[in-house]
Amino acid sequence: MVTSDQPVNRWGFFLAAAISLWIGWGIRGNFGHEYGAMIPGALAAMAIGLMSGRSDWHARLSEMALLGALGWSFGGSMSYMQVVAYTHSGDSPSVLYGFACLFVIGFLWAAPGGAGTAIAVTAPRRFLADLILPVSIVFGLWWLQGAWLTPQLESRGVNLNWYDTDWLAATLAIFGGVLASGIRRRVDPTTGLVLAMSIGWWAGFGILVLGLGLRMTPPRGDNWSGCLGMTVGALWWLSRMGMAPAARAGMICGFLGGIGFAAASMLKLVEVTCGYETNWHSILEQTTGLFNGLALAAAMAPLARSAPPPIENDPRSTSAPALAFVVLAITYLNLRKNAGEWVRVGAMPESMAGLSTAAWFDLSYFLIALTLLTLMARHARRPLAIVPSTAIGRGQLLFVGLLAWLVIGNFERALVHFTAPRLVTEWVIGAVSLVCTALVVGWPPLDRLAPEAKEAERPRFTRLIVLGLIAAVTSIVLDWAIVRAIYGDKYAGHANLHIRFGTRATIERGPK
Repeated sequence: MVTSDQPVNRWGFFLAAAISLWIGWGIRGNFGHEYGAMIPGALAAMAIGLMSGRSDWHARLSEMALLGALGWSFGGSMSYMQVVAYTHSGDSPSVLYGFACLFVIGFLWAAPGGAGTAIAVTAPRRFLADLILPVSIVFGLWWLQGAWLTPQLESRGVNLNWYDTDWLAATLAIFGGVLASGIRRRVDPTTGLVLAMSIGWWAGFGILVLGLGLRMTPPRGDNWSGCLGMTVGALWWLSRMGMAPAARAGMICGFLGGIGFAAASMLKLVEVTCGYETNWHSILEQTTGLFNGLALAAAMAPLARSAPPPIENDPRSTSAPALAFVVLAITYLNLRKNAGEWVRVGAMPESMAGLSTAAWFDLSYFLIALTLLTLMARHARRPLAIVPSTAIGRGQLLFVGLLAWLVIGNFERALVHFTAPRLVTEWVIGAVSLVCTALVVGWPPLDRLAPEAKEAERPRFTRLIVLGLIAAVTSIVLDWAIVRAIYGDKYAGHANLHIRFGTRATIERGPK
């Protein structure tokens, strides 16, 4: 155990976070949307916890994986490929607009991810335990939405496509927050967070799209507006509840992630000039993950160095439900899509022995879940020999197991139609995962003494926002200038031609 003033192993801390999010983002590109975005969030959060050198963070690794996954998942609702296409268009205003919008989308993706990861290691245990109820209710309502409510409404001719947004899910989240508050007969910090995010979503969508008519990429969806309101609501509530370190981490991660999100597209446009034909989109995805991992590490490094140990003021365990969600829900929700892909390419029949291929997959996962949950219950009564006795050992086992599970599952998806361009996707992801495993297992820093609790300083959000905006504007203009210098008015290819402004605009009026 070393003293708390010894610096964190910076190279390992940043490298592990960057590689983990790189791997996760590359896998996310194959599964997509909110479920896919959970993968990089969980992996990167665990890598940061393991490489922090803090035993108090090791003990909360399951919670870091869960809240990191949930934080990064919200960005998966936003459409951004048309924004990328603007940067390829050769139309100067559209190129500049594309990079600016990529920053906004990247900020809205990364800020909740950074805040969620930070909450896991700065919030009191009571907050984490109390969070289980409202989150479970909201997830239950969302399951009900997909399984029953949406089919029922659509069968009655109700058009739910309102600017292709998640307005119904946001509405159900408000109901979930109200229901949880009713059960507890008060709005506590956790139900307040759910309400601040869901009401904020509606405020952003209502003001920006419905009120001002601002649409980022018509006719594509406008979830960006709701995500903006949701992110503002979350950061405001965290600051109001005395959780400023988590809010600050979210803002740092947001600004740096937004800058990296745009820069990855600029680098792709530079790289394609080599003339080599490969899966450039996957390279874009993996570069985005690399930059986002660096952004998350930069946001969490000050906390790893100076944040006091989180307060353990509640006997309720949050590790078990977090572990079950991370191991079972994240893998199932993503890998279940493999069954449809196998059937689509003819590698498997639609049904076997009276059950669909998807049903066989579900049955297999049910048996896996039953086995793991049984062993978890057994371990709670009497520790299993296979489970390490130290927190960092358990964390390493979780990280390596989840990483291998997802990397193999991702490879299985592509194996049935593998071609040479996929070498930069599945093969690279597999190779990099070995480097990540060796780093996290073989070179974790020595445990450091956690800093003593000090009186909280008043956060300087104004200075952070000003500096972040200056850096963002500078990077956006630089991205635009580099692309203009290379391509001028020439369409770069490697994306559909989309122009945002002028007589050549490709905008179409989308459904309301």
